Amino acid sequence: MNIRIILAAIALMLSSVATAQELNCKVKILHSQVQGTNTSVFETLETALNEFMNNSSWTELQFSEVERIECTFNITIKTYDVEENRFTGELLFQSSRPVFNSAYNTTVFSMKDNDFSFTYKEFDQLDFNENMLANNLTAMLAYYAYLIIGMDLDTMSPLGGTDILRKAELVVNNAQSMSEPGWKTFDDPKNRHGIINDYLESSMEPFRQLQYKYHREGLDEMSNNVDRGRNAITEAIAMLNEAHKNKPLSMLPQIFTDYKRDEIVNIYSGHGTAKAGDHLREPKQQIAAHFFQIVHIVFHFDFAPFDFLSL
Repeated sequence: MNIRIILAAIALMLSSVATAQELNCKVKILHSQVQGTNTSVFETLETALNEFMNNSSWTELQFSEVERIECTFNITIKTYDVEENRFTGELLFQSSRPVFNSAYNTTVFSMKDNDFSFTYKEFDQLDFNENMLANNLTAMLAYYAYLIIGMDLDTMSPLGGTDILRKAELVVNNAQSMSEPGWKTFDDPKNRHGIINDYLESSMEPFRQLQYKYHREGLDEMSNNVDRGRNAITEAIAMLNEAHKNKPLSMLPQIFTDYKRDEIVNIYSGHGTAKAGDHLREPKQQIAAHFFQIVHIVFHFDFAPFDFLSL
């Protein structure tokens, strides 16, 4: 084979690796609630959203193919107005990262957006300009792309996702002039504004710091030293305590608890250290009962949490 062809192929391969996009996102459109409509528009939309999320370069960072962030977007369409090309629905999304030296993937963030409404005409081109929002659909997708990437970077280095998270904040700020739901200040502490505002607020910095402590120093360390990894996770849970004390009305600690509780129970179930005491060797059911009791205390009474995790 001609050496030039070989070199060109190698260069093309290296180029594709260097410019790989950040996300490996699986978008699914669920439309069973909409009856009597040609399903082709939902299939076209699903294809378009997968291409938009996975083919866009959201940052200037270099991601190899294997480094792309795994995420899922399940969009449930509740109503579809054919004449107005108007969709109303909800989004359930989840992002995850691999745990070092294991086959296990851990959830980094997961939540439901109940205000996922937009206008889309079949075969419309999906464009996004962060400084001039003209389309609510792409604005929402971009917001979540930045949020996912920024949070993932926070698990890799302390506050490592700040620059990308500021892009999510910019989308929210520019969306304030839109009439679409989910963007407005003070409407809902769990809407898009509430989530990014709390996440970047200085009083909630312990919540951001726990991302690195829990994932990088905790889970990633478990394959090297189980006790050291578990101790870091205990410290991370104490940071959750601090974040809740700093801003009791923030929804982030509760959201974190919702998607991490089973994982935390499994980490402590049947395990202990000499310092931990026999209560960490209780059956999984008792550990779970402790954890749910703590969750109840955290979000309904004074914070007296995590005694059963104290090392």
